Amino acid sequence: MYNKKESVEDYLEKILMLKNEKEFVRAIDIATFMKFSKPSVSIALKKLKAYGYVTVNDDTGEINLTPSGLEIAEKTYDRHQILSRALIDLGVTEEVAYEDACAMEHIISQETYDALKNHYLKRDKKK
Repeated sequence: MYNKKESVEDYLEKILMLKNEKEFVRAIDIATFMKFSKPSVSIALKKLKAYGYVTVNDDTGEINLTPSGLEIAEKTYDRHQILSRALIDLGVTEEVAYEDACAMEHIISQETYDALKNHYLKRDKKK
């Protein structure tokens, strides 16, 4: 089941990912990346703007994350990376690992996530 929290986190994470690839992000970029319709993205952006997570330049259409939106996006992206890595290490194919991590990143407890992250931080230090 896809809930509001997941949707918000997914949009913010995707905006961050696009920002890492290109300087200027617009609604069409998000729609293309997420394989959603432009009207769906437009509705979501209005909500994200109302929540105070993004700003949208009325003249250029450029979308930027606010500090609170960036915080959520970075947290979600970090969880995705750690979970993907763990799944790949267990032998899951990259494609399936990234897909499963996308679902898991929203429901994993902070305790479990911290344990996984600490495991990889310790392991990386040993290398």
